[in-house]
Amino acid sequence: MDSKTFKVPAISCNHCVHTIKMEVSELPGVQSVQADKDTQLVTVNWTEPATWEKIRQTLVEINYPPEGLITLN
Repeated sequence: MDSKTFKVPAISCNHCVHTIKMEVSELPGVQSVQADKDTQLVTVNWTEPATWEKIRQTLVEINYPPEGLITLN
């Protein structure tokens, strides 16, 4: 399983957190999505067929682009 934690500066409320969790968790292979409105950090765990590029692209499409990877696994 792969995992990344990253900052999403566009997170400002619980609705943002909910949107990110719903959209990213719909990708095949995504195991879990955690997001925190206070720290603006998101952690995604996934296996194939999901890829970091597909996850990143989804976040950009829904206007929550990631920046500043915290961990690279």
